[in-house]
Amino acid sequence: MPQIDQLDAFTTSQIFWVLIFFGITFFVIGRGMVPKVMSTVALRDEQISSDLTAAQAARDAADEQEEAWRERENANRAKAQGLIADAKAKAASASEAKLAKAQERLDAKLVTAEGEIEAARTAAMAEVETVAAEATQDIVARLAGAKVDKRTARSAVKKALANG
Repeated sequence: MPQIDQLDAFTTSQIFWVLIFFGITFFVIGRGMVPKVMSTVALRDEQISSDLTAAQAARDAADEQEEAWRERENANRAKAQGLIADAKAKAASASEAKLAKAQERLDAKLVTAEGEIEAARTAAMAEVETVAAEATQDIVARLAGAKVDKRTARSAVKKALANG
């Protein structure tokens, strides 16, 4: 059969050209392009690795700076609270001193006022006794028609007030 005879020559020719094509493809792509792509990928991996290392270093430095800032901030806060506490203590002692002086003045005024009140009460009682003695003289004179002297009327009023 002539078709089968042709098949052998045709197949050999095709195998030859397939080998040539794959050989050229292997050398062009496998030996020419793939190493360039692999070197580009390796460079990219190195760049990513160095960027990650630099980012980690920057992060560590930032963490250290943040920790130092927090320590300074806490120290400043503690110092400020100490200053506030001192100011409060000074203000409290100054207020206590002012209050003590004011209390002394009030106590002195209170003693003076109590003395004045006692003097006024004594004067009022003396005046009440005088008025009561005069009223007693008038009442006895109108009711009994007798005349009572001032000393007797005063003594009777003092006695009545002392018992009352």
